[in-house]
Amino acid sequence: MRPSPKLFAALYPFGAGAMGVNLFFASLIGSWLGWPVLTPWQSVAGGLVIGLPATYAFACHIVRLMEKAES
Repeated sequence: MRPSPKLFAALYPFGAGAMGVNLFFASLIGSWLGWPVLTPWQSVAGGLVIGLPATYAFACHIVRLMEKAES
């Protein structure tokens, strides 16, 4: 069950954005432990990278739901 490239491309901006926001807020929580806080640009770059597998997993989930709805 591989998602189509169109579905992946449609979902990727949302997945990358969500991962960037999550990464930024995780770095804020990490600052309580003395870790450095990421800049917004670092969070965007990390979100673009981490967004790939997250979007792929979510697109596979959507494909499974579509197949279940068709049967």
